[in-house]
Amino acid sequence: MNNRAEASSILRESSVTVFVNSVAGGGRSRSCLSPIQKLFESFHVDAQFVMTNCAAELEASAQDAISHGQRTLFAMGGDGTFQALANATFGADVVLGVLPVGGGNDFAAALGLPGDPVRAAEAVLRGHPRLVDLARVRTAEGRTRLYAGGGGIGLDARAARYASDAYRRLPGRLRYIASALRALVGFVPILVRVDFTDTAIPSREANALLVAALNSPSYGAGVRLVPEATVDDGCLHVVLIEDIGALGIMRLLPRLMGSGELRT
Repeated sequence: MNNRAEASSILRESSVTVFVNSVAGGGRSRSCLSPIQKLFESFHVDAQFVMTNCAAELEASAQDAISHGQRTLFAMGGDGTFQALANATFGADVVLGVLPVGGGNDFAAALGLPGDPVRAAEAVLRGHPRLVDLARVRTAEGRTRLYAGGGGIGLDARAARYASDAYRRLPGRLRYIASALRALVGFVPILVRVDFTDTAIPSREANALLVAALNSPSYGAGVRLVPEATVDDGCLHVVLIEDIGALGIMRLLPRLMGSGELRT
């Protein structure tokens, strides 16, 4: 790699707005802000860093930036921060980037970015745009949202609420495993039916712990549900984990704590 501090042409020719999730990674974003700002300066990239406190604030700020002509926007946070930016800007002619400082950072890992925030930022500054896939979900209430990486219903959705609240200051995978264990208390498996329209794949109905749809190898800070998945192959991988009982779940924990591989 060229050691000279030179950004890609698209960044040299335009300014960048970086939306910083102030609470990402249990406050990690704040400790990383100064070195990342200095890195942008060393690459001679004109960047404005905007602090945000929630997804709604980020989305409103991003839409305002686009209305004023901004065309290069970065999310500095975790997977949820990038999802908010993707939803706010979908349909606009913009280039997005992610500076991973969150608790999970699975989407950034799927892109091949380093785990260290400053090294990841340098890789982004030196890199070039690429197309990636987004998944679209519509809720029973008719709300439509986009995501990149992984999303699901059942135990993981319940655990996500704990991960973003009570356990948000725990590091990495521990945060999500602790959240999943807490979510198990009183959890009742859900009856699901999965239909694969326009394919020969038969429908599946089961009492499930979770159903997830991913276009990345992992979510939940490295829980590798689909190691072979890639973010740009046009494929969405569906994972259904049936009710395996408390004993079955406890048997999975050593693998989750170690390699992150989840095989039932």
